[in-house]
Amino acid sequence: MTSSNANGHGSVVPLGVLLALGLIIGGWVLGSQIKATRLADRYVTVKGLVERTVKSDLAIWPLTYKEAGDDLALLYAKTESDKKTILQFLAEQGIQSSEIELGVVRVVDTQANEYGGGNRAPHRYIVQQQVMVRTSRVEQVAAAAQKTMQLLQKGIVLNSDPGQGLAYKFTGLNAIKPDMITEATRNARAAADRFAADSGSKVGSIRQANQGTFSILPADQGGGAGEEGYANADASLMKTVRVVTTVEYYLDK
Repeated sequence: MTSSNANGHGSVVPLGVLLALGLIIGGWVLGSQIKATRLADRYVTVKGLVERTVKSDLAIWPLTYKEAGDDLALLYAKTESDKKTILQFLAEQGIQSSEIELGVVRVVDTQANEYGGGNRAPHRYIVQQQVMVRTSRVEQVAAAAQKTMQLLQKGIVLNSDPGQGLAYKFTGLNAIKPDMITEATRNARAAADRFAADSGSKVGSIRQANQGTFSILPADQGGGAGEEGYANADASLMKTVRVVTTVEYYLDK
């Protein structure tokens, strides 16, 4: 009996030690996890804004004109005369022939699909053609566009439908993207440093980063441009390129 009790007591002691040790280790692991979780929750989200003013490097200028009448032969002759007048005007403004494309002549017969009972169009035929100027000499085109009154004085009315006028494009975005992203990220880090200093913390590693979307706006509208600004960007010779990056930084004690 005595021997049996001694052996039983001996087996209980190591079991208790192991249980206590397990609780200690488990508590330490749990505490480390809680601490890591709390540290992971400590982060700040900041934005870095960069804007650059650039000049358009491509001008696209469609000059669309039309004539209406009942004699197709006379209309064609008048259209050809209008084309020569426009080409002469462009040459006088320094636009080179290599920068000009002639569109296909379009003829609309207003009576072709007439089913009767409706009002007839004033003229049966409408002849339309487009002369397209495409050049990197944007200032040359900008100056020429200010003199189109000369065409009106010669009886040529250009199409003024929305979205069909002179458009200025900036094609060098890819060349300035890397530098702008670097600068935007630097600005975001500076904002995070200021926040951390105010809160008694230090900026740690990046938790998450979003490069943001590049926007091209009219330079004269700047930061106040909304959807209308995006729509009118092609009408502006000078443009504002903008990018806003969003970065999350961990905060360390």
